[in-house]
Amino acid sequence: MTRGAPPKFPITTSDLTIEYPPHGASGAFVAVHGLTLRIDPGEVLGLLGESGSGKSTLARVLSGAAFGSGDGEVRPQITGGEADVLGLRLRRIRRRKLARLTFGVGYLAQDAADTLAPTLTVGEIVAEPVLDRDRRYNRRALEARVATMVDAVRLPLTVLTQYPYELSNGQRQRVALARALVFGPSLLIADEPTAGVDVTVRDAVIDLIGELQRERAFSALVISSDLKVLRRVANRIGVLHQGVLVGLGTIDEVFDDPWHPYVAGLADALRALDPPSPDETHRNEPGADEAGAHVTQR
Repeated sequence: MTRGAPPKFPITTSDLTIEYPPHGASGAFVAVHGLTLRIDPGEVLGLLGESGSGKSTLARVLSGAAFGSGDGEVRPQITGGEADVLGLRLRRIRRRKLARLTFGVGYLAQDAADTLAPTLTVGEIVAEPVLDRDRRYNRRALEARVATMVDAVRLPLTVLTQYPYELSNGQRQRVALARALVFGPSLLIADEPTAGVDVTVRDAVIDLIGELQRERAFSALVISSDLKVLRRVANRIGVLHQGVLVGLGTIDEVFDDPWHPYVAGLADALRALDPPSPDETHRNEPGADEAGAHVTQR
């Protein structure tokens, strides 16, 4: 399991359009329209948007999860533009290149913690992606890899022999994260990584992703409908609204000078929840710099 030289950019998309094909009585549905963005090496890009904005569809496509074998599920398709992930073009990607893609991308699906195989132990769950690729993989080496990964997500090794039902939601999410990172990917795509996690451990889960990203130097796309989550981990954010990218930059850049009504509405809501302090209000008044030079700058 070796890798070539890393690509210049982990993810680049150019005018990317993703559709769900007609199915039954439903016509075609455009989930993502004209998306152009780039993730730099080692960067964590947060993707913010309400339910139905196209975030999870984009995650499935960029991770390669949307291109699996047919199982009757209606799968999204790239119908316009292009996406390049780890140097691989996704439009009409072939099976061999898809295997390379899914080896280099760790994918934490939105429901990952809730869909862990109930009949497998934690050790077996984390090892499963490796054995799916190579049933002859050295068992001792695999045990060491799995134990290292479980330790990396800050779980005691005693959980290796436990089953998902014996764990808390937060512990199951850490197991799902260990499974997603078991190959040591150069890119992590995490879709709503704190969904279903108790609020008391939500910060710990997202901080763990940030710590692992720094320790292991992978790039990441972290998708969330919660700006507080993205504040803790993302270098920049993109905002999706009805499948269209309507904001991109640092959090301050996006919300201090919004150019789209949806982002402006979010900015107003954020200001209402977190009004400026009296000192900040004073500094924004005309002549405040001259008349109030004694105010401590933050």
